[in-house]
Amino acid sequence: MSYENIIVETGDDFVAEITLNRPNNLNTFTIPLATELSQAFQELDSEKEVRVIIIKGAGKAFCAGIDVSDFFDKSVMEYRDWIDCMENPLVTISRMNKPVIAQVHGVAAANGAGLVAAADLAVASEKARLGLTAINVGLNCIGPVVPVTRSIGRKRALELLFYGDLITAQEALQMGLVNKVVPEADIDRETRNWAAILAQKSPIALQIAKGAFYAVADLDYYKAFEYMNEAFARLCSTEDAKEGISAFKEKRSPVWKEK
Repeated sequence: MSYENIIVETGDDFVAEITLNRPNNLNTFTIPLATELSQAFQELDSEKEVRVIIIKGAGKAFCAGIDVSDFFDKSVMEYRDWIDCMENPLVTISRMNKPVIAQVHGVAAANGAGLVAAADLAVASEKARLGLTAINVGLNCIGPVVPVTRSIGRKRALELLFYGDLITAQEALQMGLVNKVVPEADIDRETRNWAAILAQKSPIALQIAKGAFYAVADLDYYKAFEYMNEAFARLCSTEDAKEGISAFKEKRSPVWKEK
């Protein structure tokens, strides 16, 4: 599929990259961009030659939130449909089989910060700034705060939600909003290398792990164990599990068979 608001590239290392491509607008979300991003996630999730997906932004920012140029003169129902479209890519990530890594530089604000939090993993440039900034224009990041809360906890999330400040990459790392902070000049290489390492793991093991992780997020403690044990039993019955154990015993690199 051809896209107008994003760029999709697939490498020979089982890693695909999606680039938000509205640099003159700081890659802010519009209905076309959000629609294309959800579609690209779904298409890459079904692509056999893709095991890991990187999401990043063109120009000087990752994503500055939602473009409010078409904000006015909507009914409540129209606002609901509008925001549902904007938040759909964040929800889609949790329903995908394959891991998504956010590569964050510049500003990741409002829905952009939500996209970082919704990604399974995140690498940030040392100069990146992140925040739930919508309260500063009389709105609030009620949607993005959902994945942010899951990443950093209630007190920290409410602080970001209420005050609307941009925090540094190091603060985001300390909170647990990102996994790694790297020099700005190295972010492309560091993120790609990290993704390529992940892409060498068993695809079926990654997919079962991710699906089970999100499935048990709201289960009680004992139900979560039951679900995870069942998921692990399914994994043990796969060809990749047999291949991984055999390769370990034979001191060789595994050759994964299941996509």
